[in-house]
Amino acid sequence: MLDRIKEYLSGAILRYLSKPTARYAPFFAPDPEVFRRALQPGDILLIEGNTRLSAIIKFLTQSTWSHAALYVGARPGDRGTNHTDDPDAEPNVLLEADAEIGVATVPLSKYLHYNKRICRPVGLNDESKRQVIDYALARIGKLYDSKQIVDLARYLFPYPPVPVWFRRRLLAIGSGDPTKAICSTLIAQAFESIRYPILPERVAVKGKIYGVAPFVQSEVAHIRKHGLYTPRDFDVSPFFDIIKPTLEDDFDYHTLVWAPPDYKTDTIPPKVS
Repeated sequence: MLDRIKEYLSGAILRYLSKPTARYAPFFAPDPEVFRRALQPGDILLIEGNTRLSAIIKFLTQSTWSHAALYVGARPGDRGTNHTDDPDAEPNVLLEADAEIGVATVPLSKYLHYNKRICRPVGLNDESKRQVIDYALARIGKLYDSKQIVDLARYLFPYPPVPVWFRRRLLAIGSGDPTKAICSTLIAQAFESIRYPILPERVAVKGKIYGVAPFVQSEVAHIRKHGLYTPRDFDVSPFFDIIKPTLEDDFDYHTLVWAPPDYKTDTIPPKVS
């Protein structure tokens, strides 16, 4: 009986947190095909969500990004939301960990109309990328324990009066299982499986030691210990490139055609001769 009550309350909380907070429109959405062409296997896609949970994660991590997915590319038989063999269905090319459904693959169209950022690991050959992707794919279907009310209920209080340095730690209260699904732990673990760094580390590059401040090193150790990676970590990481699809698509500002103003307040930048 107690388990049923916990399951019911957890489901109710998840449904509440998964609802959109308001009307949403991306600041800029490139052509879908341009975006598709820019992606490569092993890329990480950061997403600015618009659910109640997204707003909380963005506040606690002081970041634009609330979700991350791994681009694994198209796979035979993995198409559409029901993983059918329908040749007309869109292939599932993203792998994500969701608090409600666990680890699954989804089509790119799920996030085409959100603000997004592509983060690309540098220097990985095809074999290393395959190892990262295989590690993540092996976790498909894994469900996280969403019955821990303590883990879920804390997200009902999105703006607690806590110091900035404690906000990330606030994500770790409770059993930790829903935290792993909500944050970017799975993707980080996939890269760590080939010893690819995520956050700043004390490392030697070409014989020169690069260190970080003691406070930062302490935070990195805490994040690694508790699996507390967030989408923001891939954005600020010194080891991932930021890919702009529009610029990757042979962008030339000389070819831009400025549209006429739609409102009285609109202005068109003057032409420079």
